[in-house]
This record gives sequence, C-alpha cells and structure tokens, in this order.
Amino acid sequence: MTPLIDAHELATALDSPTPPRVLDVRWKLGGPPGRGEFERGHIPTAVYVDLDTELAGHGAPTDGRHPLPEPDAFQASARSWGLNDGDAVVVYDDVSGTSAARLWWLLRYSGFGDVRVLDGGLTAWRETGGALETGPRAAEPGHVTLTPGAAPTIDADEAAALAAEGILLDARAAERFRGEVEPVDPQAGHIPGAVSAPTTANLGPDGRMLPPQQLADRFAALGIEAGATVGVYCGSGVTAAHEVLALELAGVRASLYPGSWSAWSNDPARPVATGA
Repeated sequence: MTPLIDAHELATALDSPTPPRVLDVRWKLGGPPGRGEFERGHIPTAVYVDLDTELAGHGAPTDGRHPLPEPDAFQASARSWGLNDGDAVVVYDDVSGTSAARLWWLLRYSGFGDVRVLDGGLTAWRETGGALETGPRAAEPGHVTLTPGAAPTIDADEAAALAAEGILLDARAAERFRGEVEPVDPQAGHIPGAVSAPTTANLGPDGRMLPPQQLADRFAALGIEAGATVGVYCGSGVTAAHEVLALELAGVRASLYPGSWSAWSNDPARPVATGA
C-alpha cells in the first residue's frame, strides 16, 4: 500500500461506510501551536494533534528538541484521537506533509499499519473543492495498542558510523547544512560525512510529492543504490520523517536519527563540519 493518499481518494473514503480516521498535524517551528488554525477550518471529522506535546517527549538538550515520546504517553495520545486497532488513518498538515510525516512515521514505528499522508495537505484538499469544518472537535476515546520498534532508528554513534560507512542524509535546508545560518540550534554545520538532501526537493511546484521514479533518480544521484544502508536526520527529527517517506516511495528503507542535529550539536564531544 502506498504511504500517500490524494485529496480525491480521501473524499471518496470519507463517504464510504468505513471512513478513515483523519488527524490534523498543523505545526510551525517556534509556534504558535496549530490548534487555532485547526478550529478556523479543518477537513471534516479531523482531530487535532499537537506535535510539540503529543508527538515528542522531553529530555536533556543532548536528547534533541523533539525526542520520541514515551510509548505509554504516545499510546494514550493515540487513544485520545479515537484510534482503534484495525483503523485506517490519514494524516495531513498545511506544509506539504513535512510535519504530518512525523505522525505517519511514529505510527508506523509503533506498529500501526494502515496510515497514509494526504499528498499536498490541506492546500490540495481545498483545491479539489473539499469542504471544511470549523470549531473544536474531540473524538470518542479508542483502544488502540501500540508497540514501538517496528521502524528502524539510529543513535548518534550509529549516525556517525553511517556517515562514514554508508549514506547519512541531512534533510535540512542547504544553507543550514553548510553552516551559513542556524536559527535554533547551538552550533551551525552538519555531521561530518553527511550528504545534503533538503526534503523540500522531494516536492513538486504544486506542493505534492514527486513521482516515485523521480524520487528514485534524485536519491540515486546522491549515491543511494539498491541495498544501500541509509539514515536520515534533520533539525529535530520532524522533517527527517518526510525524507524517510520520500525514500520509501523510491523503494529505499531508511533509518531515522530521532535526536538529529539538535541532539548532535548540543554534545560538545561531537565533531561539526561546515561547507558543502
């Protein structure tokens, strides 16, 4: 099953006898939270998910800005969104899936099978004439059971080794990779040996994901061939999930470094590289 769904498919599915659960993951780096935007207009039946409080835990600076949530806490959140075992889930945002992919990845990581990202997000839904609901919305609690570990992750040591022996992709903007700017983390630059691969380059001008063959060609140009060992990081493990999604569409299974640059750059023992 493809990890994407388009707006027309979603509209049809919502009119079916067994509609999917729809989760809205609007989020912006530095805030404010997206709940206000959700209440001003969201896809019918959608439930709001707060990325900072429900899709991330809290730890030391060396754990990163968005460490993975504790399994019990994430399961409790998923139940509060109304999720049950066997449900189909569609996640979306208003930034071409770059924040919704965090929830897609977390559910997959937690063993939840049927979850897809709305290709093009809320913009695509509006462009197809999709209706919007307003106001808050709560779901009847579900009883889903989640077990972490179903998707591969790497830690800082494994990321360093992968940069030297395999391929470690940096999904941040190229200027952050080069160390020219760093808006949020304590050091500018990248993990030595990493390859710059901004996740925005996985999107077409319409904000939708490029076709699988174009994605495969893009990653092949970065040195990723069939059977390659690939890892991905970003600033704090959010947009890296979108890169993992693009790689899956291209036929490549990749590991996520959840701590990402925010964890790496908070550890003075870790080396930092700059430049292209």
